[in-house]
Amino acid sequence: MFKKSILALLLAVSSALTVAQETADFEVIITNITPGQTFTPQLVVTHPGTFQMFRLGLPASEAMEMMAEGGDTGPLTDEVANVAMDVQTIARLLEPGQTSRVVVAGVPRTGFITIVGMMIPTNDSFFALNRVRLPQTATALHFVPAYDAGTEENDQSCQNMPGPRCGGIGYTEETGEGFVHIGNGFHDLGDEDDEGFEVLGPKTYDWRNSVARIVVRRLPQ
Repeated sequence: MFKKSILALLLAVSSALTVAQETADFEVIITNITPGQTFTPQLVVTHPGTFQMFRLGLPASEAMEMMAEGGDTGPLTDEVANVAMDVQTIARLLEPGQTSRVVVAGVPRTGFITIVGMMIPTNDSFFALNRVRLPQTATALHFVPAYDAGTEENDQSCQNMPGPRCGGIGYTEETGEGFVHIGNGFHDLGDEDDEGFEVLGPKTYDWRNSVARIVVRRLPQ
């Protein structure tokens, strides 16, 4: 019985050491390459391959909806807490042409990374690096598109878009397309809505995918 206990302890220690040896730090560099959109706080998550924050063609979770409509990363942070290896939030707003950096822990090659942030001013658009494998040794470069959560109508009205430009409502219970899809930018919908609120147009706020440049670099041990 004593020998079996010692063996079990040795195996546990060996397993813990193996996991520790497999983990590494990664520098994540996010650059906003849109001409007129700002990124809300950016959520960076490392996780196993069994997890996926959202799937194209399927409805967004409520936590995803709250991030895409209002920029709130708190519910998503709670949602991934039980599966994530590391969760970091870059709290600053990222203006066009600006870059933010953060270091996260992850498992090279077998681990994955997901990065999301709302784009403002929009109704429910966000940028994302969606479930991408962490590099083994080198640096990985990704140009990522804008997505639409499909949870709110894209009326481009300032009363329904949060942030410093409009100051409108963020998370609402309105419905949109009903599924996550590739964002299709801004359109010419006139200058104001039926209630007299300003409607933003494509000249300043439209984009052409991709919207973000993301570098994931494994740091030396």
